[in-house]
Amino acid sequence: MNDIKVIRFDNLHDIELPHVFECGQCFRWNECEDGSYIGVAGGHAAHVSLEHDGDSCSLIIECTGGSEKYWHSYFDLDTDYGAMKKALLAGEPKLAKSIDVCHGIRILNQDYWEVLISFIVSQNNNIPRIKKCIESLAKNYGTEIGEFMGEVRYAFPTPEQLSRATLEELADLKLGYRNAYLVSAPKHFAEQGVPTGTTEEKQKALLSYLGVGPKVANCILLFGLRDFTAFPIDIWMKKIMVDLYGFNIKDIKGMQKFADEHFGELGGIARSICSITIEACSEDIFTFNS
Repeated sequence: MNDIKVIRFDNLHDIELPHVFECGQCFRWNECEDGSYIGVAGGHAAHVSLEHDGDSCSLIIECTGGSEKYWHSYFDLDTDYGAMKKALLAGEPKLAKSIDVCHGIRILNQDYWEVLISFIVSQNNNIPRIKKCIESLAKNYGTEIGEFMGEVRYAFPTPEQLSRATLEELADLKLGYRNAYLVSAPKHFAEQGVPTGTTEEKQKALLSYLGVGPKVANCILLFGLRDFTAFPIDIWMKKIMVDLYGFNIKDIKGMQKFADEHFGELGGIARSICSITIEACSEDIFTFNS
């Protein structure tokens, strides 16, 4: 593919690619040996790297498409994450170590439909397998982008494209019990669209999807609808809540209530910062369990 353009954003702060791409919010970015990342977003293949210069850095995006405005929004470069981290630290000193370790996290501005399907696929799955399943969906049902950096890349399938998938076809992709969820999702999306309203109203809409429970709904709220009050609780967040705050590991409702009251509008940021600092959340064993 010859039509590659380069987009550059300079004088940035509070961004580190591993913190952004390895916190469990996305599944189509893979790290290269030099610490850069290759992935697909918005139907565009891209190679992303950082150049550090003192306390600031530059974000360099080599891509097949997408305007400067698109990529600026995708990486949420208008949001002051430094201010959010200061606010979190002021309200909760126990997060100091996590904030220091994971200072470069940002919540990507991802496509809602892709996030919806990705987290339906993520249930009781480890990250390498989630990535493999999503790439299989893109390769079999998405639009071919073309060869990019030695590999043919595919866009994530649209609702219309995925609506053509049958249970028999999906069985060949080895998605297991999630097949039925994926077959029903396009029709439900066509009827419902992108949820709006209060957090509770959006969560109720998400829970109406076959295969979406409270934890997955909260992930979609945070990463697909950018509702920063959402606080998904998986097995690793349970461990944090037990270790830091003394909760019984089965008291999910108590943890959720505490997070809502304690972190408020920054719950999703607190959760994302904590999730990537846990030593146990390596790609080999990190599993999206409820």
